[in-house]
Amino acid sequence: MGSQLRVYRRRIRSVNATKKITKAMELIAASRIVKAQQRVADSTPYAEAITRAVSAVASFSNVDHPLTGSVPATEQGGVDDGPPRAALLLLTADRGLAGAYSSNAIKEGERLSGLLREQQKEVVSFVVGRKGVGFYRFRNREMAGEWTGFSESPTYNDAKEVADAVIEAFLTPNSEGGVDEIHIVYTQFVSMVSQKTVTRRLLPLEFEETDEEPEGGAFPLYEFEPSAEAVLDALLPRYIESRVYNALLQSAASELAARRRAMKSATDNATELIKDYTRKANAARQAEITQEISEIVGGAEALADATAGSE
Repeated sequence: MGSQLRVYRRRIRSVNATKKITKAMELIAASRIVKAQQRVADSTPYAEAITRAVSAVASFSNVDHPLTGSVPATEQGGVDDGPPRAALLLLTADRGLAGAYSSNAIKEGERLSGLLREQQKEVVSFVVGRKGVGFYRFRNREMAGEWTGFSESPTYNDAKEVADAVIEAFLTPNSEGGVDEIHIVYTQFVSMVSQKTVTRRLLPLEFEETDEEPEGGAFPLYEFEPSAEAVLDALLPRYIESRVYNALLQSAASELAARRRAMKSATDNATELIKDYTRKANAARQAEITQEISEIVGGAEALADATAGSE
């Protein structure tokens, strides 16, 4: 009985130490979420404004531009130079202990890759985050670009580096290893308890002909100087950068929220486990005490019987 009691006490100490770690990580994640939410809120109006500006330029001008997909394939290195190639930009976490955050993003990336391959397109992967990079390296998959170290607190320079790489790949002729379209997979922050993995096509831009008024009101009438093409040259890279930056911020907030939720669940489970081990330790202690009392009573009775026989 004594050895069993020692086992339970050792387990209680071990779970208590783990509980302190998970509780600390929960509090750290909770303290960082507020700042991450604010960064998302600050970047969203800019992303929406530049989207409207790009949409207005593309709508009110008939200029051909590579990023709009309106340039013939032979001029931008398109499908005539080889099979269609699609770039997949996958955003994952640098660290674990965030529940299914990274695995959900990787699963969505795998689903999108399968869909693109069904369309006879070759997939070129760009990966952000050590979890995604490790997933690809373990399976010996080639990556056209990889970035790590900033999943929790991305900066605009990080987003620009990623955006420049994918834009360069898009502008490179297909025969030289370029791509014809770019998709991004990231986790959108909905609330503290809800995050969803989404897929967006960044390039080429999609245009719809409709009689309905655009969201946010009618587009303003712009005058393009020196030309609409020059304006697109300046605006579209900034548009991609802002979209990648917003996706990185959304993913960072989602990662922290997922980690907070996972660590809270781990802390609650540790509390329940400690209660269970405490009950078992008390039962073992009680059994040990009962056994000791039985041995004492048995010894006393045996001594009394021996004394009575000798008399």
